[in-house]
Amino acid sequence: MLTPIRKGSLVETAIDSLRKTIESGEWPVGTRLPVEAELSEALGISRNTIREAVRVLVHVGMLETRQGDGTYVRANRDAGETLRRIARSRLAEQIEVRITLETEAARLAARRRNEADLKAMTEALDARAAAGEVITDRIRHDERFHHSLVRASHNSALIELYDYFSHAVSQTIERTEMDSDLPEPSQEAHELLLAAIRRKDADKAEALSRALLTPSLNALSGKE
Repeated sequence: MLTPIRKGSLVETAIDSLRKTIESGEWPVGTRLPVEAELSEALGISRNTIREAVRVLVHVGMLETRQGDGTYVRANRDAGETLRRIARSRLAEQIEVRITLETEAARLAARRRNEADLKAMTEALDARAAAGEVITDRIRHDERFHHSLVRASHNSALIELYDYFSHAVSQTIERTEMDSDLPEPSQEAHELLLAAIRRKDADKAEALSRALLTPSLNALSGKE
């Protein structure tokens, strides 16, 4: 919820307030923002300050201004140039980054996971299995599993970094699921990884996490 701004740089604080409201999910992607007058009243700052804050968030890709219609939420993360560079990178490079992030997350998750974490990962994998040949559903639940695993690391910096990289994660999952030339990580391989995390076997969890994507990375070495 927006709260009145009382001190600090007004534009920077307004940007931070708007960004947090978007990232919290209060304004999902596609939401039309309140008009300037309402934002000005809610934050206790001028319309000019609101206009400048919106301009910055439009520039970094979080908001989109539609002439004669209003301003809409375009993304729930401040993507900026970093994500544009990631999007332009080769699939093999994206998979290498996924391996780096996910193997450490798996090791930490095996040490730190709690019952809620295990429940979230189990539900995601069960849903992945139930999706069967419905690829879009399987991809969605695959993403749920990996994000749940990273959250189970209880490392806030790693979680934030992985969320920031989430678009590239989605791309790699889609490609490995849909490209017949790339080995698809099996349901069994995911289940074995979860079992290692459940047993708190950090070394095994790390190795199994790496094994999920290494075949695809090896296959790409002759394609890209």
